Amino acid sequence: MMNIYRHLPSSQSVRILNELPRALAIGNFDGLHLGHQALLAKTVVTAKEQYLTPAVMTFEPHPREFFAPQNAPARLSSMREKLEYFEEAGIKDVFVLRFNQAFAAITAHDFMHQVLKASLSATTILVGGDFCFGAKRKGTVQDLMQSGFQLIDFPEVKVELERVSSTLVRDALAEGNFMQAERLLGRPYSISGKVVHGAKRGRQLGYPTANVHMRHERPAFTGVYAVKLDGREGVANLGVRPTIAGIPKLMLEVYVFDFDGDLYDAHVHVQFFHKIRDEMKFDGLDALKARIGQDVAIAKAFFQSKN
Repeated sequence: MMNIYRHLPSSQSVRILNELPRALAIGNFDGLHLGHQALLAKTVVTAKEQYLTPAVMTFEPHPREFFAPQNAPARLSSMREKLEYFEEAGIKDVFVLRFNQAFAAITAHDFMHQVLKASLSATTILVGGDFCFGAKRKGTVQDLMQSGFQLIDFPEVKVELERVSSTLVRDALAEGNFMQAERLLGRPYSISGKVVHGAKRGRQLGYPTANVHMRHERPAFTGVYAVKLDGREGVANLGVRPTIAGIPKLMLEVYVFDFDGDLYDAHVHVQFFHKIRDEMKFDGLDALKARIGQDVAIAKAFFQSKN
């Protein structure tokens, strides 16, 4: 079972909870792409070889969201999605640290000695080659090595001669290039969440939808897509539904083909495979219903072409 800490524990409580020191991977891990996956796998292997506990330090919100929210990148993963992957990868301890003014002000020296050593009992640090830390990002990987940590500076992971990064994944998704996103992620891009009750308008139109609660408000893309909800083929709208009057709110609605079950309160995963169109505003519900029928036909034809 994975342990999740949402604050820095005291050094005494860490020793009580876990007698082994830690091999600690540090990063935002947005999207959990192939580079992140390789870093996590190396963390688990290193921990086993050195009799350490495999651990992760990550941040909420993303530091760029804290410093410049208007220019921050779109979110690829919610925190729950990250935690799910950490556990699947074999990570035992996750430290989700609140990135705020106090945390941003911690000097590089204090981050190494008070946070990494005293609070987290970390002896081995795994990071990307461009890792910087501490107030004004003054700390470097060289500082970590000089302070007595074993540093594993993870090499770049490349796909088609390009360094895999969260930015490349965002660009692929924004362009509707889901095949490229899948190559960078090693899996189809997905959004997970709890199915909640909606206004039942889809049912009135003849296309009942599962309304998946979005845990972040700035996805990398919006529109209508051919998707799979836990393996079931369907069509999804991700956006603010401009035809429906009311306060715009980001929603993920999925119509699952030939399904008549109850998904309420289920935690589901929606995988995206093909963009059908951008969101559109229609002149009334009849026009919207007709277009949904076309979207369904396009999505079914797409999946048939892949079978």
